[in-house]
Formats: sequence, structure tokens, C-alpha cells
Amino acid sequence: MATTSMSKRRQKGGDETEVRERILEAAFRAFRKSGYATTSTLEIATRARVSKRELYELVGNKQEMLIACISERAKRLEVPADLPVLRNRETLEQVLTSFGTKFVSEVSDPAVIAVFQLAIAEAVQAPEVARALNSIGREASRAALRKIMAEAQASRLLMGRPAELAEQFGGLLWRDLLVSLLLGVAERPTPREIAGRACDAAAAFLQLHPLPNDAPA
Repeated sequence: MATTSMSKRRQKGGDETEVRERILEAAFRAFRKSGYATTSTLEIATRARVSKRELYELVGNKQEMLIACISERAKRLEVPADLPVLRNRETLEQVLTSFGTKFVSEVSDPAVIAVFQLAIAEAVQAPEVARALNSIGREASRAALRKIMAEAQASRLLMGRPAELAEQFGGLLWRDLLVSLLLGVAERPTPREIAGRACDAAAAFLQLHPLPNDAPA
């Protein structure tokens, strides 16, 4: 009896996860099509093939759906727990290249670009979209880069403030690509182009920041 009950709970949990994902996908499609401000929870529930009661129970209100959509993407930009110990500049360059590749790959995804475009389009009617994107989505990448820079500084591989170092590397990495993608005047770079961009950015960044005299080579 106990085994049967546990099995049912697990199945229900799995079903709820699947339905929640369907709701978030429906919400995102609706936001892109109709705009965040004018999209109703009824429209989202209809698209997801669920009742409004299920929608509120599994995800929440419209703003919570927006935050969930952004948060799911933001998780991909966290620094992995198994980040190599930054003992030398070669490892630091490899870590920056790896992170830069992942960063551009994730953000240049058409779905993510659509979130940025949504935030810009809704800046007046629904400024909460931009606030959520900035505080959750963009902050994930900034925090990840700051962590890498702070560890490099602690290992005496870099000098300077982690926040400023992170901002500088981000500038070298993106240049004008993000603006071009938002305007629709550039295509998403290929994986090879993204890897090359990240490699060039890491090399240029380290050239701008020579190794401190007392640091390990």
C-alpha cells in the first residue's frame, strides 16, 4: 500500500513538472505574440490546455510566470561548482574562454533575444519586464563573471576590482553583437564563430592586464 502511494506521488510530481513547463512555454509564446501587458492569464491557460486554477497553483500570476521564464535561462549562466582552481594565467584564459563561449551561446539564442526585445517593447506599459530581466537574467552573468575575476584576483593573477574587470571582459566579448542581434541586422553566430570570439576576448583581456610581478606564471 505504502509503495503504491509513493509511486502515485512520484507520478503526480512528474506530471506537475511537465504541466508547469507547458505553462511557461505557453506564457512565453503569448508574451512574444501579444506583448506582456496585454496577454491575459486566460490566454496562457488556453494555450497550455490547463485551467486557470492549475495555472495559479503550479506557477502563479503573470509576473511570476515572467520571472520563472527568465530564471530558467539565468540558471544556465551560473559558474559551475567544479570550476578549475585558478593557479596560473593559462587556466584563467581557458576559464574565460569557456565562460565566454557559454555566455554568448545562451544569450544569442533567439528565445533570449526575444526576451530582450519584449523588455524594450514593453518598457513603458510594463517596466517590470525590464526590471526582471535586469535583476535576474543579466545579474546571473554579471555575478558569474565577478566570481571568476574575484578568484583570479585572490590568486594574484589579476589586479583591479572584480566588477570593473568583469564589465571590461564583457565589452571585449560582445562588442556590438548584442545590439545588432536586437535590431535584427545580424544573424546568430555559429558555434565556431562564438568559440573564436570568446578566445579572442580572453586573449585581449589578459593582454590589457599584465601578470602582477609577484604572481605565479
